[in-house]
Amino acid sequence: QVQLVESGGGLVQAGASLRLSCAASGSISGINAMGWYRQAPGKERELVAIISSGGGTKIAESMQGRFTISRDNAKNTVYLQMVSLKTEDTAVYYCWGDRFGRDYWGKGTLVTVSS
Repeated sequence: QVQLVESGGGLVQAGASLRLSCAASGSISGINAMGWYRQAPGKERELVAIISSGGGTKIAESMQGRFTISRDNAKNTVYLQMVSLKTEDTAVYYCWGDRFGRDYWGKGTLVTVSS
């Protein structure tokens, strides 16, 4: 089993920056890609960013230039740096990991961006 625990969410004003962290524990050997998804109120969960074990990244088009994903394999932690936040970025942000083809999810951290 893999446990993913997010941290770093909160209430910020539009234009602010925020960094989310996701720490993996448990059976962490074999974790391949990790990333972030988000779900806004009344909307479906959507991809934010993914990073492979080798460091390759994919950022959702609407977030490119504002969001950056990084990974510290020694700490088993993945980060999401968000800048120039907009009110439409308000959502619960979920950490995701893939281990041998099985998906693992964190419980989510709420990011609220006020105008």
